[in-house]
Amino acid sequence: MNNDMEADLDRLDAFAAANREAYYGADPFPHTKIDDFVHPAVLEGVLAEAEAADIGGWSDMEDRYQKKSALNSTREMGPKTRALIQFLNGQEVIMFLEKLTGIEGLVPDPFLAGGGLHQLRQGGFLGVHADFNFQKHMRLDRRINLLLYLNKDWEEDWGGNLELWDTSMTHCVKRYAPLFNRCVIFNTTDKSFHGNPQP
Repeated sequence: MNNDMEADLDRLDAFAAANREAYYGADPFPHTKIDDFVHPAVLEGVLAEAEAADIGGWSDMEDRYQKKSALNSTREMGPKTRALIQFLNGQEVIMFLEKLTGIEGLVPDPFLAGGGLHQLRQGGFLGVHADFNFQKHMRLDRRINLLLYLNKDWEEDWGGNLELWDTSMTHCVKRYAPLFNRCVIFNTTDKSFHGNPQP
């Protein structure tokens, strides 16, 4: 599996070199979108594991701000999912992120605080918000979000777009459909307002 994932590293390195300035200058805050982020066969395996009926460990979160489920325990994940997360937290991807964002000394979070698998079923949503930007367990600043979508054959009228909002939280500046193998990367600050507010 690692060979499948590593096949895209040269393309990612070239993307980082060509898009570093565009990333930093993106509106409403530093971010980018990359389609076909990893080999599709890798995500097919992860999707099958995530959809397994007997998978445990999901936490349901439902209140006025959100309706979703999350899983950040690698013990509960399948081997393909663990391998993908290990790859995303590995040296090659960290070096790509440093080159793209200009942030040196990035440290991956093995605890997946706020990370792991997230699932919004029909009617699910996540209100516009700014993520916490301090990882308490590791006592480090949280600097980057990397979202990688698993949705197959997504239709536009289903909603669920990722929205990036302006720093005063008055309007949406960018929308990205949650398409299969689409990756969205953005800086994590107290002004990086984002969410999936439309169910």
